[in-house]
Amino acid sequence: MASVTLKKISKTYHSVNVLRDIDLDIKEGEFVVFVGPSGCGKSTLLRMIAGLEEISDGDLLIGSERVNHLSPKERGVGMVFQSYALYPHMTVAENIAFGLKLAKQDKGTIDDKVKKTADILQLGPLLQRKPKEMSGGQRQRVAIGRAMAREPKIMLFDEPLSNLDASLRIQMRSEIAKLHDRLKSTMIYVTHDQVEAMTLADKIVVLNAGGIEQVGSPFDLYENPATLFVAGFIGSPNMNVIKCHLHQPGESITALDIPELGTLDVKINSQTAQIGEKVVLGVRPEHLEIQASETGLEIVNVEYLGNESFVYLQIGKEEVPLVARVSAYTTYKVGDKVQVSIAPNAAHLFDDKGRAFKRT
Repeated sequence: MASVTLKKISKTYHSVNVLRDIDLDIKEGEFVVFVGPSGCGKSTLLRMIAGLEEISDGDLLIGSERVNHLSPKERGVGMVFQSYALYPHMTVAENIAFGLKLAKQDKGTIDDKVKKTADILQLGPLLQRKPKEMSGGQRQRVAIGRAMAREPKIMLFDEPLSNLDASLRIQMRSEIAKLHDRLKSTMIYVTHDQVEAMTLADKIVVLNAGGIEQVGSPFDLYENPATLFVAGFIGSPNMNVIKCHLHQPGESITALDIPELGTLDVKINSQTAQIGEKVVLGVRPEHLEIQASETGLEIVNVEYLGNESFVYLQIGKEEVPLVARVSAYTTYKVGDKVQVSIAPNAAHLFDDKGRAFKRT
């Protein structure tokens, strides 16, 4: 178990900046998830920590040691990839033991570590099976076991669940969370799936276009997004965004002019802004309250999901409708009109550069 520190880490391919000035502290035993859209640099950053990609600039420390020059083996990391990459002609036991044999450990030590790893991952009854005789979830546990058996200081996961179907992903999320709880090891996990990030992480690192947008707990990122990008990326369905103007900036209460909705007071500190300035209002679907009316916004779609329903509302000429999360037993239907209200303390406000104003 070890801490990881990134100081001004950058990666350049042929003069193209893939990652720039990444500063990040990961504590011992922490479960950190890198999340972001395809191409944001999250897998490249993980591979740089592993030693599979060279660092163009900056310093990488594992514990107190600078490791830029060290090989993956010397860094004491174990990595689990998107593909299982198991040897098909080997049994589960042989796959788990493979790295230990390469390290020239004695047979007794190898057998003990294989058994210990298999017990933790509940692979004991499967040790003599070959990969083709197992399910996708079992194969992924073997891949985790192969990395874990070497007792690395840090476990790295590069989208390990993306090849599994939906039910197996849910099961494996739970397995990985329980594994971290048992081992208390430092884990760094890459995914494009914000649900995986929210359910697994102690700390989420949101990456976008080669830089860090925000670092924080799942609660922090959901309740207090620092940018419009984070607000839209974290949460499902996405946060509603409405273009509007400042009617009256304030230190604790700000008034907004919102097309189609009128004037709204929100508990946000916008005293640094100017009257009439263009801003973006953000509100989560569960905080968008609707009530049947003869006038108002028109319902353009209703999605019934069993435990809840989503009601989509057309606002002006915007291509993206607003969405309200309501009871599963709603009677709203397409074509109905509704009045919309937003609780003042549930609103988020962003400037024209996508940066959040402070909520009060």
